[in-house]
Amino acid sequence: MAIADVQVKGSYIYTYDSGGKQIAYMSLSNNDVVGVSSDFFVTVKGSYIYTFDEKCKQIAYMSKSDHEVRGASGSTFTTKKGSYIYTFDKNCKQQSYRSA
Repeated sequence: MAIADVQVKGSYIYTYDSGGKQIAYMSLSNNDVVGVSSDFFVTVKGSYIYTFDEKCKQIAYMSKSDHEVRGASGSTFTTKKGSYIYTFDKNCKQQSYRSA
């Protein structure tokens, strides 16, 4: 089931399908939602970047280490660190990088 929307309401994060039906929810727990794609969403909490599926199940995480998440699309998300743009898959495995 694809994610059409992710919303933060009160102290919870909710995922919705294309029909507007709620798929799942999870506690916000200081997570900031920073990217959403149809397959997964990305949050930042403290010094870590996390990816979650449509059922709010954690897929993977990585150290933030100065990476700033720019967004998510398809099966990847991008970050900026210094003068480079990095692309990671939803398992937080680096796919590529380039000069910004």
